[in-house]
Amino acid sequence: MRPKLVFTGPTISHAEAHETFEGICLPPAAQGSIVWAVQHFDPAAILLIDGSFQTEPAVRHKEILWALSLGIPVIGAASMGALRAAELFPHMQGVGLVYRWYRRFAFARDDAVAVLHGPAELNFAPLTQAMIDLRMTVRSAYRQRLLSANLRASLDRAANRLNFRDRTLVRVVDDALREGHEFFAKECRAILASVFVQQKKKDAIDALRLLQREDFRRQPELASLTLTAVFTRDLEDAGLSL
Repeated sequence: MRPKLVFTGPTISHAEAHETFEGICLPPAAQGSIVWAVQHFDPAAILLIDGSFQTEPAVRHKEILWALSLGIPVIGAASMGALRAAELFPHMQGVGLVYRWYRRFAFARDDAVAVLHGPAELNFAPLTQAMIDLRMTVRSAYRQRLLSANLRASLDRAANRLNFRDRTLVRVVDDALREGHEFFAKECRAILASVFVQQKKKDAIDALRLLQREDFRRQPELASLTLTAVFTRDLEDAGLSL
């Protein structure tokens, strides 16, 4: 039986993914990862959740299209997967709120889903929090009337100003409260922690459940795929060839 593959790491750990999904978990995808996975596993389907982009080139659009041209469904959700699925619509299927957000707002910031995380030896543990999760958390707290409108706006501005490498709930609150709002930092942190929304993880779990059910939508077949010189060079840089 051909296996199903999931590229994941900081959004949902391999152990957590296996609670929902039977298949092979791989590290966050980088340039060449999709091609390598197809060549090594001949998968029945691929789910892209997390991707690398700091220390190595990001997973290429062309390699996803190449996998699709072979009849292999590729689904994206939560993080890099949501971004690539929005960019490659209608060929790549997307799942979840983050994907729909990127589809609706074509110029939304890529770093809204980015986090700093540890190495494979530490299970890719996230060291920061994604802006999309922080914004959903602030919105939830506001809707529950736990925050004032002014404080909500200040928290959103603070999150937007921070580089993803520094974006944590603690730092966002500390930066926002420099503007002199009524909540003390400790109280504000406690409020946000109590309603924290892990939207990326929710989307990842939904995508894993979809993959497990095997009723995911079959993408329109690609009429043709031109293997450009740039694509060939990208593969060579990753130590691969077709």
